[in-house]
Amino acid sequence: MSSIHALSDDQVGQELRKMTAFIKQEAEEKAREIEIKANEEFSMEKGKLVLQETDAIDATYAKKFKQATMSQQITRSTVANKTRLRVLGARQELLDDIFEAAEKRLSEGTKDKGKYEGILKDLILEGFYAMNEPELQIRARKADYELVKGAIEKAEGEYKEKTGREVKATIDEENEVAEGSAGGVVIVGGNGKIDIDNTLEARLDLLKESALPAMRKALFGENPNRKFFD
Repeated sequence: MSSIHALSDDQVGQELRKMTAFIKQEAEEKAREIEIKANEEFSMEKGKLVLQETDAIDATYAKKFKQATMSQQITRSTVANKTRLRVLGARQELLDDIFEAAEKRLSEGTKDKGKYEGILKDLILEGFYAMNEPELQIRARKADYELVKGAIEKAEGEYKEKTGREVKATIDEENEVAEGSAGGVVIVGGNGKIDIDNTLEARLDLLKESALPAMRKALFGENPNRKFFD
């Protein structure tokens, strides 16, 4: 038969202290676990936030850098185009001045009558070759009629000598070249339906087109961006 021994007050106190110490130790360990886990979660969350903010800053910087680069490219292109247009405008103005000066001096070529008659002969002869007709009319300034008559005779002779064919040209006194013209002639064929404008002004206009590339090259040098040439 077993007997139950009652605990003394000291024993009860010791047991209570043991239980209290155990509970306190368990609580402290649990608190440490909670703190460690909280610190880990905080570090992870902090890392995520830092990474998100860093990504956001990088994205904002990349966007602004791209915008700044595009803006710089647009500005550079705009400045380059404006500069190019100014240069082209200045070059064209120079060419216009040259041709304007040449036009003002056209009449000087008619002051030497002998030389001018030779020019008229060449202009008429060119029309003979182009028309290739037996009868033609020549329009000229009234003041040039006498010189044109002599030029026609010489052109007719040279044409026959070169081609072996006769050509007869007469002055069209009903349709004279305006006195405001610098000179030259208009050769008319095809029963009045076809004409070749060989006035000095018309020849200068042709020269503007044909000689312009060579003039540009002589004045401004070769264009490195140009792939085709006249």
